[in-house]
Amino acid sequence: MLKNLNPLLTPELLYVLRAMGHGDELVLADCNFPSDSIAAQTTYGSLIRLDGNTISEAADAILSVFPLDSFVEFPVLFMQVVGKPDEVLEVHNDFKKSVDSSSDRDWPISSIERHAFYERAKKAYAVVSTSERRPYGCFILVKGVIGPDGNVI
Repeated sequence: MLKNLNPLLTPELLYVLRAMGHGDELVLADCNFPSDSIAAQTTYGSLIRLDGNTISEAADAILSVFPLDSFVEFPVLFMQVVGKPDEVLEVHNDFKKSVDSSSDRDWPISSIERHAFYERAKKAYAVVSTSERRPYGCFILVKGVIGPDGNVI
């Protein structure tokens, strides 16, 4: 164990989060996402599992150390509901709460069509799968920059 780190941050996950650079993308996926096949096509090349945890629990852990990107319009994206692109589900609201509780600012969040999400996920740095059972609990986080003072720029 390490001090002041969420215990869900496994050695593998910490390695990936640290290895990622500004602008790299991380996918957090629910249990129905094709995580293994998508992860095989990412930069990291294999799936990181956080079995037994919800998407919010995973987000809380990851966002405790992961800076979001202030240089892009939307540093957080979620998968749209098929046929209802403007619908925001409870899982999306819960994720937004995790984002808000980990930051000193209000981060803009947007959605992306399901198939476009899959294509973008293939170009991500890595995929983290959870046991989230609520549909459309899939998100992309864009990594930002930490300044000399230790704060997100």
